[in-house]
Amino acid sequence: MNKTLIHQWLGCAVLGLCAVVSQAQAQTATPVRIGWIGPLTGPSADFGVPMLNGAKLAVEEINAAGGYLGRPIELVIKDDTGVPDVGLARAQELITDKVAATVGFCNTGVAMKALPVFQTAKMPLIVPCATGTPITEKYPAPESFIFRTSARDAIQAPFVVEDIVSRGWTRVAVFADTTGYGEAGLQDVIKALAAKNLKPAYIARFALGVKDLSQELKAAQAANADVVFSYTVGPENAVIALGRKAMGWKVPQVGAWPLSFPFFIDGAKDAAEGALMAQTFIAEPSNERRRAFLSAYARKYQVNKITVPMAAAQAYDTVYILTYAILGIRNGDLSGVSIKAALEHMQRVYYGVTATHQNPFAKDDKDAVSMNMLVMGMVKNGTVTFAYPQDKTKNLFVQRKK
Repeated sequence: MNKTLIHQWLGCAVLGLCAVVSQAQAQTATPVRIGWIGPLTGPSADFGVPMLNGAKLAVEEINAAGGYLGRPIELVIKDDTGVPDVGLARAQELITDKVAATVGFCNTGVAMKALPVFQTAKMPLIVPCATGTPITEKYPAPESFIFRTSARDAIQAPFVVEDIVSRGWTRVAVFADTTGYGEAGLQDVIKALAAKNLKPAYIARFALGVKDLSQELKAAQAANADVVFSYTVGPENAVIALGRKAMGWKVPQVGAWPLSFPFFIDGAKDAAEGALMAQTFIAEPSNERRRAFLSAYARKYQVNKITVPMAAAQAYDTVYILTYAILGIRNGDLSGVSIKAALEHMQRVYYGVTATHQNPFAKDDKDAVSMNMLVMGMVKNGTVTFAYPQDKTKNLFVQRKK
């Protein structure tokens, strides 16, 4: 991304609020420390690493444009390994490290374990990746320090259900793992089906690491299911797809965003073709913002393909949203209470990669993404593209929250 475009996006805000630049430059440029927490090792690293990369790219650009009133942003990085107890310990470390706010969590179960740490410390946490609905429901919204920029499953599930019903698929077999993510997702699917006067034709539960779901798939086939809705974040999605292929059971597989992960696409190979999933971002240069982001990411990390594009793009946007919010704090008070208020009353519009964020949060609303921001993705030739031509056209214009 060129410097001119960075300045265009950030305006006077990130350049130091113009009127106070000279004052800021006169002060010691103490970094503003922002926590980052997610899985850099373990089975969830496939989306933890791009989440970190997206955040680091944003920080680099923001610092090049002036940081916060002349102070650079500094990430304090913690690896939660995708394990709840580890995530809890790393969250406690961030409190000790006295970061101003934290961006983090890919796994719903890990996030849920650590949320009380941030809430008790009154430290804002913005979740750019984990989608479990309970994350932003644990505390009453007005008092909550927990924000989110990923699409919660309470909107992903009905979005996918709406699509499959429109295609004539109404006998839904739900395959959900037994993690916090799988349990919350299952309940969201059941609610979404009930809104259409439907019930699951079959429900299968399984632990992470399962290698064979052939018996459950046979039971779903016997229940005359005409579509499989899977809710898991790991290789189990591929186990389902490969099991269907081995049976010769040609029903579609749909789900939330983990069907765009390498665990599924690379693991299932041709059995993944045609799978449908909810997406906030598809890695195609459909407008200048996305083109610039994809180009900058490829150049910085020397890659031709982002393993999980949504994780990278949402984390990138999250760091910018946090920066836009704190730039509204003119007196330098970066306490948790002050940052919470700034997030709830963000003064500037952020023209982001995944969406245009105007007032992404409010006192009574801690989720930045609404259903109109979603598009349906489809696995085609081993990558994720738009399921509908009209979505590709719509994607030329970045959506705003409704």
